[in-house]
Amino acid sequence: MHSLYWRIFLAFWAALALILVGTVTVAVNATAHRTDRPWVQRGQLYAQAARAFESSGPDALKSWLQSLPAEPFSRTFVIDPHGHEMLGRPLPASLSAGTGSAAGSAAGTSAGAIAPIGGALVLVAPGGTTYHVVIGPVHSGPRLFGELELPGVPLSILAIALGVSAGVCFLLARYLASPVDRLRLATRQMAAGDLNVRVLPALRGRQDDLGLLAADLDAMAERLRQLLDAKQQLLRDVSHELRSPLARLQLALSLARRGDGGAERHLARIAREADRLEQLIARTLRLVRLERPAHALEQVSVDVSELLRHIAADVAIEADAQGCGVEVQSQGPFLVSGDPELLRSAFENVIRNSVRYSPAGAMVSVSTRAADTEPEQGGWVEITFQDRGPGVPEKELGLIFEPFYRVEAAREHRRTGGEGLGLTIAARAVALHGGRIAASNREGGGLSVTVSLPAAAGKHSQAQPAAA
Repeated sequence: MHSLYWRIFLAFWAALALILVGTVTVAVNATAHRTDRPWVQRGQLYAQAARAFESSGPDALKSWLQSLPAEPFSRTFVIDPHGHEMLGRPLPASLSAGTGSAAGSAAGTSAGAIAPIGGALVLVAPGGTTYHVVIGPVHSGPRLFGELELPGVPLSILAIALGVSAGVCFLLARYLASPVDRLRLATRQMAAGDLNVRVLPALRGRQDDLGLLAADLDAMAERLRQLLDAKQQLLRDVSHELRSPLARLQLALSLARRGDGGAERHLARIAREADRLEQLIARTLRLVRLERPAHALEQVSVDVSELLRHIAADVAIEADAQGCGVEVQSQGPFLVSGDPELLRSAFENVIRNSVRYSPAGAMVSVSTRAADTEPEQGGWVEITFQDRGPGVPEKELGLIFEPFYRVEAAREHRRTGGEGLGLTIAARAVALHGGRIAASNREGGGLSVTVSLPAAAGKHSQAQPAAA
């Protein structure tokens, strides 16, 4: 068991022990009215001695002295007229001075003739002889916690109390240190590569700070597992996507080496596959760079309407080759705060994807509007991209934003199907800006992609010019 457990245990036990002993000591010392206090007990003994002496003289006084219990007997003495103790016992040194000083005390034969504390009771016989009753203190010197040794506070009760407090502290220390042990073992397992370990179920759902820490640790382990799984899946997808163009490159090189007179055609194919590889590598690197934290983004005010018009102009050549067009419908400036290049990449990937799957004669529609669903945050800017393509099966709508994912139609027709990274890059760029992206099928055919971004503060503030 590690040292933290014993530190907690000993600290709590020592604190409880000190509180217990201190409380009992204060309680005993504070009850001055109790009849078992030393001076009250001394007065009772003086009264008993006086009554015995009055009843039958010195013989009764001796009998009374012999009948005392052991505790007061050991400190109660009777001095006869000759200066000797009545039972022949030696007087303690601390009482010798008290006896001498008591000689001047007022004589008496009743309980009223009680000398001050430390003095003696003087009893006078009818013949004029005097007897001194001397009662010593409880202890001959000061002792730590001496009051706890009074008959009303036995040490056995104190020992039981300390034992019970030790048990309570043991359970309390175990309650506090056991979750720490589990957390430490869980972190060791995670460091060893086991990301399936979970701590909160073992703590029986504790809701205190340690339970919240265990829940955070479990969430961290789950997130790390998902990230590692995504990395592994990404590596598998990249290797798979690289294998196809490499195989075609090798085939084209093999055909070119045969010298069948079609070298130019084979070289052109090699150039196309090399360009495809370059684009694939560039998009993969961009996807990796998009995993940077959101606070590392460049934050400037961007006019979404102007940016979309520039992108539509750039994509016009590709749309003309496809036999379709791109139409931007946006009234007035719509400002968002973010990185202009990342936003441009996100919108361009969505538009190019729509153009790629649009049939000849169709029109890709891009519209922008303000959606004031959360006025306390300044509202949202909503951009909708609509095409008239084949759409996506309903069960695959949530998967098209995953890396290298393509619907079956795109896999079968490589002419239109890209690498499956465009929408993934768009989704991650939008997420970095605190926005949302979703896809749905249009009535009558086609796909609709909606991007929602937080609007910038000050809708009519100066906007960053969009890159042409």
